[in-house]
Amino acid sequence: MNFPFSKTYSDSEQQELVKQAIQGDRKALNDLIGYHQPFIYNLAWKLCHDPNDAQDLTQEVLIKVITKLAQFGFKSKFRTWLYRIVVNEFLQTKRRKGEEKFSDFTDYAERLDQVPNAELTIEEDIAYQELSKEMQIQCMSGMIMCLNREQRLIFILGASFGIDHNLGAEIFNISAQNFRIKLHRARKDLFNYMNNKCGLVNTNNPCRCPKKAKTLKQMGVLDEEKMVFNIKTQTKVKDFVEQNHAAALDDFTDTYTKLFQEHPVKDDFDKDTIVNELINNDKLTDYFRL
Repeated sequence: MNFPFSKTYSDSEQQELVKQAIQGDRKALNDLIGYHQPFIYNLAWKLCHDPNDAQDLTQEVLIKVITKLAQFGFKSKFRTWLYRIVVNEFLQTKRRKGEEKFSDFTDYAERLDQVPNAELTIEEDIAYQELSKEMQIQCMSGMIMCLNREQRLIFILGASFGIDHNLGAEIFNISAQNFRIKLHRARKDLFNYMNNKCGLVNTNNPCRCPKKAKTLKQMGVLDEEKMVFNIKTQTKVKDFVEQNHAAALDDFTDTYTKLFQEHPVKDDFDKDTIVNELINNDKLTDYFRL
C-alpha cells in the first residue's frame, strides 16, 4: 500500500482512472478510491481521536467523492480536488464524541493533573514501557483535540503529514501565506502547552507518562490487550510523508513535531473495507450511475 503523497499513481494516471470510473469501470473506481482511502481514514482518525468515528467519517466522505466524481472537470490535479472535498466535509461534519471530551488546553491540563502519578520500581518502569507509549500517544492526540477543527486539520496536514504550503493553500482555498500563518499559530499553541507541561519537549518538566500509565491500568482505563495507538505492526506517520518537499522538511526540525510524526497510521485495509462495500453495492453504484 502506498500513501497518496508517494508517486505510485501520477496525476495523469489518476485522471485516466477517473475517466474510466465515470464510464462505469468499477476496478478503476476501486483503484482510485482505494489509493486515497488510507489518507482519508488517517486524517479522520487524527481529527476525531477515535477509530470508530474515523471509520464513519471516511465512509461519509467516500460517498461524497463517488457522487461528485462526474463533476471533476479535469482542470486541476485530482488529488487537490479530492482533498478539498475531504477537508470541507471534515470542517462541516457534526461534532464527534472524541471532540466532546476535550475543550481547551487549560481544561485538558487540569484533567491530566487529576490522574495520580503512581510510584514505579525499576522493574515496573520497564514493564510499563509499551503501555506508557500508548498513554503518551493518547495524551498527544488529546492535545491536538484542544485545537479548533480548522487548526487541527491544518496542523495534521502541514506538520504531521508534511504537505507543503502551496498544496495546503489549494486544499483550504486560501493563500500560501495565510496557510503558513494558520499553521504557525497551531504549532505555537501546541508548543506552548507542551513546553509548559510535557517532559518530552522540555526536560525541566517531569516525565509522567509511565506513572500515569500505571494508575490508568489500575483504574481499568488502559489495557495492554486493548491498545488503540501503540500497536507494534502500525506504520508511523513519518513513513508516509513524501521526502522531497523542502518546506515540509524545514518543519520537521522541531522536536515536538517529530513526536507527532511517530504516531501510528492504519495501512492494513483488507477486503472488508469501506471502498469495497461501496463499490460492490449495485444499488448504490446504479444510483450514482457508476
